[in-house]
Amino acid sequence: MTTERFNLLAFTGKMKILHLSWIAFFITFVVWFNLAPMLQAIKETFGLTKAQVTTLLILNVALTIPARVIIGILTDRFGPRLVYSSLLVIMAIPCFFFAFAESYTQLAIARFALGAIGAGFVIGIRMVSEWFPHNELGTAEGVYGGWGNFGSAAAAFTLPTVALMFGGEDGWRWAVAITGLMSLVMGFIYYAGTSDTPKGSTYYKPKQSGAMEITSKNDFFFLIVMKVPMYIALAVLAWRLSPARVDMISQMTSNLIYTGLVLLFVYEVSLVWKINKKVFSEEIPAVQKFSFKQVAVLCVLYFATFGSELAVVSMLPLFFANTFELTPVLAGMLASGYAFMNLMSRPGGGWISDRYGRRRTLLILTAGLAIGYLLMSTVSSSWPLALAVIAVMACSFFVQAGEGAVFAVVPLIKRSQTGQIAGMTGAYGNVGAVVYLLVYSMVPASTFFLVIAGTAVVGFCALLLLEEPSGEIAEIDEHGKVKLIAVS
Repeated sequence: MTTERFNLLAFTGKMKILHLSWIAFFITFVVWFNLAPMLQAIKETFGLTKAQVTTLLILNVALTIPARVIIGILTDRFGPRLVYSSLLVIMAIPCFFFAFAESYTQLAIARFALGAIGAGFVIGIRMVSEWFPHNELGTAEGVYGGWGNFGSAAAAFTLPTVALMFGGEDGWRWAVAITGLMSLVMGFIYYAGTSDTPKGSTYYKPKQSGAMEITSKNDFFFLIVMKVPMYIALAVLAWRLSPARVDMISQMTSNLIYTGLVLLFVYEVSLVWKINKKVFSEEIPAVQKFSFKQVAVLCVLYFATFGSELAVVSMLPLFFANTFELTPVLAGMLASGYAFMNLMSRPGGGWISDRYGRRRTLLILTAGLAIGYLLMSTVSSSWPLALAVIAVMACSFFVQAGEGAVFAVVPLIKRSQTGQIAGMTGAYGNVGAVVYLLVYSMVPASTFFLVIAGTAVVGFCALLLLEEPSGEIAEIDEHGKVKLIAVS
């Protein structure tokens, strides 16, 4: 860790790493969310039906859930510098492919592949944790997550203008292609401008790769149980494409996907067993143990925070338009305030966590989140529009500050597995989005907000089981020696 002062205006040492990392994350989100602002133009170019548009939106998130887990494993094994650079360069290919697609099939394949770029977030969590001390980690991770996450809003505001600059019906193609070029260039910049750790520091890796290493028998079964919701979410996405919903894939294809998911789950369980079977035959030294319960609690919280953010951002423009009879443009502008809050809320959550404690901060923010969504469930046409916007902005503060506070804890659980823990926690955010959007498709908006508030209450209860990170965590270096790293 470097000891220089935390100064956002600096661009040297750890601050250079932070700035390059959030810019890389920002670009991944610009690429990942370059579909929505271009959707109308794409629809007109290809004459897409509503069902085909829905399919593209589903495909855009389908791969992100497993990708975040896989990218987390790769990050811990090969280091964030190589993995982030590779992801940025490789994902430029399907982005270009999408930009210059000539058929709906090509659009769908490229969009499915591009879902993997949503996993970029996980990599920077490990990178930032290597460069910042524990008392600045929440703030640094909050800046990384909040400023990078703003890429989705930036895409919505800038890409339509870029498309108009090129003019013609192919303007959207050039706008999308430019985001691919940004990703490609940033990949080389990131590799040239970063290193995995400060000079002289050790990059701790798991002893084995392929699954998270746990340290007790109970945690072995707990880990497997926590894998199940991710596969259910993927099955739900397949179901939404099946004849039961939009009829974009055949029933036979649906059944093949379900079967594949079952086989993949069995394979993953076998990897968990291969790497962790030692816990059934030998005692893990107490100094090396960590509680998987900590990871599970963070997953539940990110389900409620980031999961609800993704879902609400998707439906909020329509909610404002229908509730207050606004034009689509005005409704979109008002709803965008929810995403804009990321610039300050997520860093704010991390900063509060650094100053006042991880567990206490999460308890307060989760309670605020539940109250915020409860308040949003009462918003109706009888409300003054300004008051409704204030309620939405206030709720978004607790949501995004909660996200920042969650990832202030992630790197303090097990340094060598930070990528995998971040990957699993991040994947649960996407699982939450799938569940909430499914709920939204079946119930009124008021009930939808109440459901989110209910899951926030569940998260609050789960938080009572979270232990405040304190003392030191043990890691084993490349020579087999145990080293202790301070977390408080």
